[in-house]
Amino acid sequence: MSVENKETSENKSEPHTKHSEEQNENGELVKLSEESLMRQPEEVFDIICKLGEGSYGSVYKALHKESGQVLAIKQVPIDTDLQEIIKEISIMQQCDSHHVVKYYGSYFKDSDLWIVMEYCGAGSVSDIMRLRKKTLTEEEIATVIYDTLRGLEYLHLRRKIHRDIKAGNILLNTQGHAKLADFGVAGQLSDTMAKRNTVIGTPFWMAPEVIQEIGYDCVADIWSLGE
Repeated sequence: MSVENKETSENKSEPHTKHSEEQNENGELVKLSEESLMRQPEEVFDIICKLGEGSYGSVYKALHKESGQVLAIKQVPIDTDLQEIIKEISIMQQCDSHHVVKYYGSYFKDSDLWIVMEYCGAGSVSDIMRLRKKTLTEEEIATVIYDTLRGLEYLHLRRKIHRDIKAGNILLNTQGHAKLADFGVAGQLSDTMAKRNTVIGTPFWMAPEVIQEIGYDCVADIWSLGE
């Protein structure tokens, strides 16, 4: 059952007309159709394999049956902190950038919430370093930093702080483009609260002002990127 359409599913007498998925000029999925979101997720996707553990849940590689496109699905137990999950979905829904992982829709299935996202086939920067058993070259670092800064610029112009920038949250697609992921701790800045003072993030990557709880803003993401 879709998060977006949970309330409409109670009206079971209303017939559903099948609509094709929304796709861009390159034939890539833009978002899941209302009809797909009303179906059981296993009718829409084939799970290919488990990719690993993300914040709050497991991440799987999946095939979208209608388009043949490969996607990522995060399965989150509903007994976890749903407020944080809803915050992550809300942030992702508001983003439309080539430098931020895309969000396609969500489902409730049994005791899990399925979050359908863009698949980044090369994995995270952390995965790549671990598999190669060495750090990136300067040229590779420059490419990743360029894309990551574009993603941060996009977020910061919209007064959003990621708050957990690290190698594990920067994903690469098969073309080598870096994208920001994992918005479970992302925060929104308001005009009346220009600085936050909650300690959230990964300690080794956190800016001093975050650790000291003296208030911080978008600049904290830049520190974490430098780390």
